[in-house]
Amino acid sequence: MTTHITFIGGGNMASAIIGGLLRQGMSARQIDVVEPYAEARDKLSSQFGITALHGPGPALAKASLVIWAVKPQAFKEAALQTRFHTKQALHLSVAAGIRSDSIASWLGTQRIVRAMPNTPALVGKGMTALFGRPAVTAEDRQVVEHVIATTGQFLWVEPESQLDAVTALSGSGPAYVFYFLEAMTQAGADMGLPREQAHRLAVGTFVGASELARASDEPPEVLRQRVTSKGGTTHAAITSMEQDNLKNLFMRALHAAKHRARELGDEFGA
Repeated sequence: MTTHITFIGGGNMASAIIGGLLRQGMSARQIDVVEPYAEARDKLSSQFGITALHGPGPALAKASLVIWAVKPQAFKEAALQTRFHTKQALHLSVAAGIRSDSIASWLGTQRIVRAMPNTPALVGKGMTALFGRPAVTAEDRQVVEHVIATTGQFLWVEPESQLDAVTALSGSGPAYVFYFLEAMTQAGADMGLPREQAHRLAVGTFVGASELARASDEPPEVLRQRVTSKGGTTHAAITSMEQDNLKNLFMRALHAAKHRARELGDEFGA
């Protein structure tokens, strides 16, 4: 890429994207980060060799792409401080919940793409959903795709409201996997396995099952049925979960996450 990229916020997601860009051959001289915390700035500079700035200023005018990696509650203030230096740039937001109408109003531009990534981006296995406002050109989309592809897979959604469902499903999804891994590891330890072995078995099972689902054309329920022989051990486990209504409880939890994503837009997007 020949573009210059400025990150507003230097947390985990920014680090994941920066690392991916550098691995793909982008020069550290093409990347700046605005990060108010000195310790985080020092870490970014030493880890990636990029320029880390305390706050926004005229230097941001060279950015052709600005990536917003700030917390939702900090977005508006940061945008109002930055808008005068970045009006010519394409803007990509990875902040949960904050709608593009609010971002466009704060920044004074319509060239806004919203992204909902997830933390496996840190190891190049992320899943990101993207939404672009009408002013975003085909060329703009290609720039965004090039950036996000360094962290894993992506897809575009329409309308923008679908990003709330994406947030609940894949954005928060890694935590659900970790939650089940906790339970499986603890159950294995309770049944007499060394905790390290139980953890390794649980993680390996999730990795293998996910790859099988990715490689198969069959839906998950068919894959599940194929390993659930009636009267067998898997059947006993699935029956127990169904008796506890686990699937409906889990689905209700995802709806709660979607509702909270919508609330974030209402709460911090004014």
